[in-house]
Amino acid sequence: MKKNAFLFVLIIVIISLSGCKSSKDPSSWSSSEIDGWFAKHEWLNGWTVAPDASINKKEFVAYYFKNKERWDKAFAFLKDNDLTKLEVKRYDIDGDNLYASVSESMTKNEEDSRFEAHHKYIDIQHVINGAEQMSITPLSDKKEELVPYDPAKDVEFMTVNATSSYEATPDNFFIFFPSDIHRPSVKIGENKLVRKVVVKVKID
Repeated sequence: MKKNAFLFVLIIVIISLSGCKSSKDPSSWSSSEIDGWFAKHEWLNGWTVAPDASINKKEFVAYYFKNKERWDKAFAFLKDNDLTKLEVKRYDIDGDNLYASVSESMTKNEEDSRFEAHHKYIDIQHVINGAEQMSITPLSDKKEELVPYDPAKDVEFMTVNATSSYEATPDNFFIFFPSDIHRPSVKIGENKLVRKVVVKVKID
């Protein structure tokens, strides 16, 4: 009887340890595990702005745990600063590894804006004041190259076959990975001034 009890406890311990191991390895997480972790918003470090539904959760989990310290610093910057009062300029959070740019500009007509993608950095984009349309599509929907990739500026411009559009406001934020073609800054209604912050997270 004691032997059976010992084996039962041993099995429970092994299962528990296996669970702990998988929980630390996001590459092995199921979709429901990713959704559960994402929904807790602990990774936001107290920042209260909502992540947009367009964010690729699976990619985010992989990049986040690959360089958790860098992402934590990014969200701490967004939480700890009054974004409405920051000067329009670049802010070095961790040199070229992590920096933020605050800008103010008029939204554009759709025909005057271009789709873009980056290779070296991931974008966290948040509209501080105003509103704009964000259009997003997978890199696989790239149609025609307009401007070849510029390594110095980390950007290429293209046309796309199809896209989905979302409204960017002070209530939400977007994350764009190298696999995301995106077109920000398009007007909603009339052309209006938008104040915005873009945090650049370098990919190692």
